[in-house]
Amino acid sequence: MPEGDVIWSTARRLHEALAGQVLTRSDFRVPKFATVDLSEQLVTEVVARGKHLLVRTGDGLTVHTHLKMDGFWRVRAVRPGVHPVESFKLRLVLANAQWEAAGYLLGVTEVIPTADEDTVVGHLGPDLLGPDWDPALAVRLLARDPDRSIGEALLDQRNLAGLGNVYVAELLFLRGVEPWRPVGSIEDLPALVDLGHRLLDANKARPGHITTGDTRRGKEHWVYGRRAGSRGRGADAVLVRQLPALGNLFSVGRFPLDVGQVGQLTGDDLIADGSGRDQALPSAPAAPGEQGGRFDAGDRARGHVPG
Repeated sequence: MPEGDVIWSTARRLHEALAGQVLTRSDFRVPKFATVDLSEQLVTEVVARGKHLLVRTGDGLTVHTHLKMDGFWRVRAVRPGVHPVESFKLRLVLANAQWEAAGYLLGVTEVIPTADEDTVVGHLGPDLLGPDWDPALAVRLLARDPDRSIGEALLDQRNLAGLGNVYVAELLFLRGVEPWRPVGSIEDLPALVDLGHRLLDANKARPGHITTGDTRRGKEHWVYGRRAGSRGRGADAVLVRQLPALGNLFSVGRFPLDVGQVGQLTGDDLIADGSGRDQALPSAPAAPGEQGGRFDAGDRARGHVPG
């Protein structure tokens, strides 16, 4: 499922194409809304709320969509006689005189009164990329269930909206926190929440989820996407453990391990070579032309990550 920064970027692209323009065509390819026609309605704005997209019209209606696992949008200039490709995957088309926005394989497609938006997004916690981002509230929501694993709590959109598997694995690694630790045992929840916000904010206007400062393929992440038992980039000790409550997610964390702990790991727990675990981790090289958004590892052993 796309991360919150991807949804933010998609909302911006749709807003630029549709906002302030009158729709000349709408085509809903879902049975419940197949007869809905939004033609001649003014699109006032397109906004992201966590992983949800809201297209609002001047007539008090909202087109609510969610990408789920497979959805995506394509925006292109209107060309007479040219229709969206792969029409069998289409779920929604919104077009004006200049631009056509086509939503493919959308997990949710519906039209609701704008006044009723809370029925579909009211359960969400603070939006990490929203204009009303409230880190203090996010910390309080996380802390209300102190026995829950921090990895699971961060993925729960009711606590804070926008984090997915990529950023949860990366920010826990950067903070040196094991993902299965109870929330109540985390010494500095505000710092963890702040890093999550900074990671999404640094990546919202560019492709990919870069957490190392290196945009080269295969070097964008410290640990995400590495198989269980493998060693993360720059990692001195990496424990990879499957969390049953989170399905197929392999959460990865970096933290010092004593030799005696290795014999206590069983089942889905795997440990990589821990040689050099007491040394500071090397910083990732800055990508050419990168300005900011680099999260290096030099101070991770002390629980501090420069922004």
